[in-house]
Parts: sequence; C-alpha cells; structure tokens
Amino acid sequence: MNRLSAHIGYLYAALPLARRLAAAARDGFSAVEHPGPYDIPASEMRARLDDLGLAFTQITSGMGGAGEKGLACLKGRESEFRAGFDRALDYAQAIGCTYLHPMAGVVTGGWLDAGEVYRANLGWALERCEGTGVRLLVEAITIPGYYMGTLASAAELQDAFAGRFDLLFDSHHAAVLSEDPASWVATNAPRIGHVHIADHPGRHEPGTGTVDFPAVLSALSGAGYRGAIGFEYIPSIPIAESTRFLSCWKRLLPGAASPSPGASA
Repeated sequence: MNRLSAHIGYLYAALPLARRLAAAARDGFSAVEHPGPYDIPASEMRARLDDLGLAFTQITSGMGGAGEKGLACLKGRESEFRAGFDRALDYAQAIGCTYLHPMAGVVTGGWLDAGEVYRANLGWALERCEGTGVRLLVEAITIPGYYMGTLASAAELQDAFAGRFDLLFDSHHAAVLSEDPASWVATNAPRIGHVHIADHPGRHEPGTGTVDFPAVLSALSGAGYRGAIGFEYIPSIPIAESTRFLSCWKRLLPGAASPSPGASA
C-alpha cells in the first residue's frame, strides 16, 4: 500500500502543528511526516493519528542549530546526536513511525573527520534500532556543505553497511544533481524506503517544473515500490489548489490509501 504523505513542515505551515494533521487528512493524504513533531506528546500524537486514520511516515533524530541540517557527521557533537536519536526512537515507537532520518549535517571542518564521525554514529544508531521495528533513512541533499550530497555517495554508503538502512529519494535533489529521477528510480528502486516529491526548479508542487512525474510513478509502480510517497514541496498557490493533483496520483498508484471518511480540519 503506497501511502501519500504530507510533509507538514512544508505544507499547512500557517496552521498550528496539531491542526495540520486534520488539514492533511481533509485534502486526501493518508499519512504525514515532520522532522520534529515533539511539541505534541507522543500519546496525544498517536491518538490524533488514529482518529484521523493517518500514519506517521518519518521523522528526523535532531536538526541541530540554525543551518546545521543535522548532527550525525559533526565532530564533538556525538553526545548531543545520540541523546536526540534516543528521544526520536522512543517517539517513533510510541506513534508507530517506522523510519528515522539521522540527518548528516553541514560540514564546517574536515571532511575526513566528518566521514568517520558519520559512520560511527550510523553504526551506533543501527544497533539502537535492532528489534524496534524502526529503520534508518539516508538522503542525498543538495545543500552546500551537506555531508551526504550525492545519490552515488548514499548508495555507496548503503552498500558499505550491507543494506541495513534505506535511502530517502527526493525528486528535486535528483534533478539538481542532473539525474533523471525516473531513470534513477528504475535502476535503484530496491534501495528506496521513502520518496520525496517536489518539482524542479523551485521545489514547488508537481507540474510547476521539469520533472516527469508520470515517468517517476511508472518507475515506482513497475519496480513494485510499496513505501510512502511524501510531498515535501513549497506551495506556489493556495494549498487546497496545490493538492488537487492527488486524485490523479491515486489513480496512477492503485492501492494508495486514503484517510478515514469524515476527517475535517
């Protein structure tokens, strides 16, 4: 079952966090995701999700300070990373979220040190996840200085860890890297645990840029991808209008789940 997941850090950003859940369900999403939902206690989050028929698909294990974009590769921040990871893992288990994304972070010192710290932290995090039902995600992010900056590097790291984590594939970042998103998916689908959708350029909703999303969906369907498809875009028009494409996507993805009838904001 492909769940269509609203990234409520990007979508419905004008609403208080708790109200974004109902708004996502109202507009036809069957899941949500957010890097740091911790202002809502886990028990309350689980109750809200259950009431709305939503799943929570992925969270991060800590973004760090402004502009850091994660802590996993930052030397001297290991204790902070691990404390944040344990908090996120507990929260994920409590709300039934199956993916944690320990974001690598922006490198400000030596790249060699960053690589060693990142691998050590990933290895530690993988051990913490054993037996929990929670898996890790690694994403190639095209922010200047971000440690994991290419799809090739992410795949190489995945192989080095014997496939013990999955990749988060982002259509916008792929396009920035001059990769054809559909071709990359067709070749690498078994690596992918979660998908992010945004057009390029602009990181707006599908149909505003150059990404061939029917081809991306065809590649995902052809590979038997059954994971979540998350919409992490900046709306260029009012959100209710920007989500109208969802009905078409549901037709193209047989089995895409819908939230419980009657969900309202």
